[in-house]
Amino acid sequence: MMGIWLPWLIDGLVLLSLLIMTVVIFGLFRMPDIYTQLHAASKAVVLGVIAMLLSIALLADTTITVRAILIGGFILLTTPVSAHAIGRAAYLQREPMRGPDSLDETGRLTHGGSDAEELD
Repeated sequence: MMGIWLPWLIDGLVLLSLLIMTVVIFGLFRMPDIYTQLHAASKAVVLGVIAMLLSIALLADTTITVRAILIGGFILLTTPVSAHAIGRAAYLQREPMRGPDSLDETGRLTHGGSDAEELD
């Protein structure tokens, strides 16, 4: 019985993945600053790529399924770390927050603040 619905489920996961990644691409162009763009990009990786890997895992044999699971785990571990590193680098370079409701509670990006060495 699962064999009848499996191709539909896989196709649905691929379409969901493509839809998420397409919406995120449009979001990247519409986001005002690097901090919100990072948020959108990391959501694309986590939601879009993991849905694609899940469809691959459902379709393939056990060796490819294990590889897809390992790739998904690696992505889940590295995406937040890389987004944090890029966000921190932007912060240390004093990249301003440009959104209408942006709030920098440290005051370093909007009021001059101290040098980048002191931000560490």
